[in-house]
Amino acid sequence: MLTTEPQTSAPDLNADLRYQEDILQGVSRTFALTIPQLPERLRVVVGNAYLLCRIADTIEDSSVLTIEEKLRFGEQFVAVVRGDAAPEDFGRDLAGALTDGCLDAERDLVRNTPAVIRLTHSFRPEEREALNRCVRIMSDGMEDFQEGKFTQGLRDVPHLDAYCYHVAGVVGEMLCALFCAHSAEIARNREGLERYAVSFGQGLQMTNILKDIWDDKERNVVWLPQSVFEAHEFDLRNLRAGQSDSGFRAGLRELIAIAHGHLENALRYTLLIPKSEMGIRRFCLWALFMAVFTLRRIDANPDFASGNDVKISRRTVKTVIAFTNFAGRHDWLLKAYFRFAGRGLSKAAVEPHG
Repeated sequence: MLTTEPQTSAPDLNADLRYQEDILQGVSRTFALTIPQLPERLRVVVGNAYLLCRIADTIEDSSVLTIEEKLRFGEQFVAVVRGDAAPEDFGRDLAGALTDGCLDAERDLVRNTPAVIRLTHSFRPEEREALNRCVRIMSDGMEDFQEGKFTQGLRDVPHLDAYCYHVAGVVGEMLCALFCAHSAEIARNREGLERYAVSFGQGLQMTNILKDIWDDKERNVVWLPQSVFEAHEFDLRNLRAGQSDSGFRAGLRELIAIAHGHLENALRYTLLIPKSEMGIRRFCLWALFMAVFTLRRIDANPDFASGNDVKISRRTVKTVIAFTNFAGRHDWLLKAYFRFAGRGLSKAAVEPHG
């Protein structure tokens, strides 16, 4: 259940934790499914990190805030997370400014920023630093990637990579830092994990970009790279839902291949998680396999007109969960399942970030 007023009583971390668990259900069905798979303490930290990122996204995605207001609220939020500004003032002012264009759950989350931040500030220094860094980099990218600038697409694949890094690759880095802080055994693989962490985030983000092409287009924003489609003689200025154009389909499949390559790196990332940490493995595996099956749906229906047309079924979700729970300790089975999930898809070789 969502609250209707911000919490104003004396700090109570148990109440704050209950709020965090409730609001996660309202702002993300996917993460509300995957986060509970994590070990208990890590579940709290990662859940909190997701809410911080969601507040930053709410600022960036707002249709009613001016660019100047977004930058001001973004800077203020960075200071709040760092502990240098009052979360009460931030939450009240931003919630009041979000008069339209966001979910009720998002406005409720913003209003209850103090509850989220009290949990943030209760974490260990290395955990807080990982969260601070992530929010700072996401907010720093806000000016460069304002939606109003990209009504006709990004320039090229490197520009897409830069966008994906600011909104998702940095989240992969944050998760890597949190996983290593959680377990000395995981930390022994830090170098390899850091090598693939950005791909983990980018593979998931690119899948969402491709799935949400037409939802984004309705908001007059296009996150596709112009150069990829120009090479196939398609102009993104002519982008229309449900169109049947061979050049558009070719460009789309080229991006599917890049996303598939990032997800293969995400599998490498996940297999570096020790088998003793099955909760963390499940958290990663569920997300990446659901993304691969989504790419399959897009590839099979390139003329789709809505994200709902390529959304994976509940049956597919249940199958992913059941198989990865069964095969989670067997790397060879997981590699085979990845090949099965991606059968028929092109795959581009993607250089790891590190």
